[in-house]
Amino acid sequence: MEYDTKTPPSHTSDKTSFGFISARDRWPVILTGAIDDVHKAVTNATEPQKVEEGKSIISGLAALKYEMQHDRQLLPLKDDGGPDIAGYNQELELRGNPKWFDVAWLFAECYLYRRMATLFNLSKHWKGYDVFFKQKQSTFRSSRPAVLELASRYNDMTQQFQSQDSAIAHANDEDREQAEYSLFREMCEICLWGNATDLSLLTNLSYEDIQKLQGSESRKANEEKILVNDFPAAFACLKKAKKSGTTERRVDIVLDNAGFELFVDLVLAGYLLQSELATQIVLHPKNIPWFVSDVIPKDFSDLLNVIHGAKAFYETPSEDDKARRVTPQALSEKESTDLQELFGNWSSLYAEGKIIVRPNAFWTEGGSYWRMPKTAPKLHEDLQQSELVIFKGDLNYRKLTGDAMWDASTPFTEALGPMGPGSGVRVLALRTCKADVVVGLPKGKDEELRAMDGGGGDSGARKWAWSGKWAVVSLCDGKA
Repeated sequence: MEYDTKTPPSHTSDKTSFGFISARDRWPVILTGAIDDVHKAVTNATEPQKVEEGKSIISGLAALKYEMQHDRQLLPLKDDGGPDIAGYNQELELRGNPKWFDVAWLFAECYLYRRMATLFNLSKHWKGYDVFFKQKQSTFRSSRPAVLELASRYNDMTQQFQSQDSAIAHANDEDREQAEYSLFREMCEICLWGNATDLSLLTNLSYEDIQKLQGSESRKANEEKILVNDFPAAFACLKKAKKSGTTERRVDIVLDNAGFELFVDLVLAGYLLQSELATQIVLHPKNIPWFVSDVIPKDFSDLLNVIHGAKAFYETPSEDDKARRVTPQALSEKESTDLQELFGNWSSLYAEGKIIVRPNAFWTEGGSYWRMPKTAPKLHEDLQQSELVIFKGDLNYRKLTGDAMWDASTPFTEALGPMGPGSGVRVLALRTCKADVVVGLPKGKDEELRAMDGGGGDSGARKWAWSGKWAVVSLCDGKA
């Protein structure tokens, strides 16, 4: 806490904040879903000890839900062997052993998922169980149209990069630069709007809703929704490094959601490697199930396995399909081929060490990234070796800015604190807005958005920033 910003944080006691709405409405629903998932798994279990442990986990989840809904104190975490337990419990004491509706939103939300993890970690048969796995898989299945569209687009792009006869290869320098930037922006926008399917927020989306969020037409329509756009500056940084002749040019992606968003993160990773804007991509997942849909290492291998076995995955009726008596449409020969080519490309990049998966316990600690230089110096030093560190999604943005109630016109560089200028880390945040904190807007823009229908008006709530309909692309060159 000593390294955090002194600007007051978003708080669950503030009834105009999304933190209050989250604690009151979202978290109990998430816990109910987790209880249902474990209950189904227990029903299918045969080992008596596993069944008993499963029932104990269900009781623990139910108790957590009860404490939350009745505004009890946040209890100390049980020691499950994790290196972060002592830090969480110390911070609980420093915060005065707070109650659920009188605590900093960011810390409470991290505590929630960390406490859920202890229930599984302290068991024998449920260790490593991802209570959110089925939701991740279901949403990725619903993303089928966008996955197929992007697989075809990616393969076409790969062929263009490998061909000496492509239009880009024969263009003059100015046209080539413009074409390269346009492609860079398209890949990054795909990566940005892939975050629209964050499961912890959009748990009730229909199949049709998800398709609308993910298609190319949607991306074009959403360009005007990007309130801060530092794509040109980010491209310039990578292009400058490429022109300098530096042989090792690494780009890091601090991941957000699994499923379709991880898919588009890999589309971006593959593009950066094939365009030679990077020579290596380092992916940073969480090391425990987190915020419903966040990536854990297993999600990466699961995604590759799904693409490799796409016919079985997409053509086998899901539980929902069976309930609705729907038979999934078979993949065409071209669609199957596109996915196999994609799998071959990504698995080769991984095997060659050009894509690396590197989890770190810091990502699931309860504090902001303001603490990183002091509390995780090795991670900080590692990120300094990167040409560009892309922080994906809303939670990473909240942690970068301390989840504080900054004035919306506060410069992004200021809100980053120790991760800002002089940090040695070049930060690019790709974020669709789903929380109160937002910085870097022109003066008056926040008021303009609040005045729009559903924007919050005079209520004191910044409701426009809760929906995921608006985005910011913010760069801070900490190497300058």
